[in-house]
Amino acid sequence: MGINILSLGSYVPEQKLVNDDFKKFIDTNDEWIRSRTGITERPMAGWEPNWYMGKQAALQAVERAGIDPADIGLVIVSTATSDFHTPSMASVIQHEIGAVNAAAFDVNAACTGFVYGTDTARRFLETDSSMKYALVVSTEALSRFLDFSDRSSCILFGDSAAAAVIERSDKLYSSHLGSDGSGAAYLCARALNVAPEVKTEPAPGFTDNFTSNPLHKLYQDGKAVYKFAVKILPRSFELAAEKSGITADDIDWFIPHQANVRIIETAARYLNVPMEKFIITLDHFGNTSSASIPLALNEGIEKGLIKRGQKLALIGFGAGLTYGGIILEY
Repeated sequence: MGINILSLGSYVPEQKLVNDDFKKFIDTNDEWIRSRTGITERPMAGWEPNWYMGKQAALQAVERAGIDPADIGLVIVSTATSDFHTPSMASVIQHEIGAVNAAAFDVNAACTGFVYGTDTARRFLETDSSMKYALVVSTEALSRFLDFSDRSSCILFGDSAAAAVIERSDKLYSSHLGSDGSGAAYLCARALNVAPEVKTEPAPGFTDNFTSNPLHKLYQDGKAVYKFAVKILPRSFELAAEKSGITADDIDWFIPHQANVRIIETAARYLNVPMEKFIITLDHFGNTSSASIPLALNEGIEKGLIKRGQKLALIGFGAGLTYGGIILEY
């Protein structure tokens, strides 16, 4: 069983940081950031809580789908930056949009979250014939967890939300999800409730350097993440495509996680696919974690690039280290 993406929606904060803004507090400049990442600006949440951004994206997606929110049977929110330990962001957004008959829960697969959430929703739709629609929301407020003294990481990330309404379909669909927990220390942030005076042994694979980092601030081993990403991004496509007999030549558009343009260029060369077949939005969104793939998908549709009947490859990787790919017909 496949899925039909009925609609997408997004919310992008008006506030943004351009590359030269970082010169005010770290040693960097526009040329340094642009040449290494492809990013020129990124949205930053101001007054907006993360649930609010997700709510706005969800409302737009539901309105575009033309459905009654009460007919939504499942709300999944992918986020690594929840406003709460509990309740789930999904429960908050479910109430805010009037999806009164939906089950609701969060998924934290970091930047692969939309792929994980969409594939999970598809499995619910397959096994529950009474469920008409599922809503997948990806919303991230990464700026609130960044270490703005670390120029290698704080320049990369932005805040935004995107959402998709999906239903069951007989369209083409295949997927693969995976994780390599041995790399968990390469991209991580401690929870706020871990007090600095609590002395514990680091978890396996976690370094003393990580435990000495500021609480709840993002730590990234850039070289290790890059090494993982350039291999797993194309491999995520291959693992999903093998299940449906699809090749790279069959794909109309690749929508990858928007982390770094160099990573995407390397994946394109590996797959022997021209960059013209990749939807790229990181120049103006930066890395919005799990929201990056649905944001790019939504923008591609709004610009008229992505059309009904085309074959898409959604491929991602993220902290965990998680990875995954979905092949589907739009």
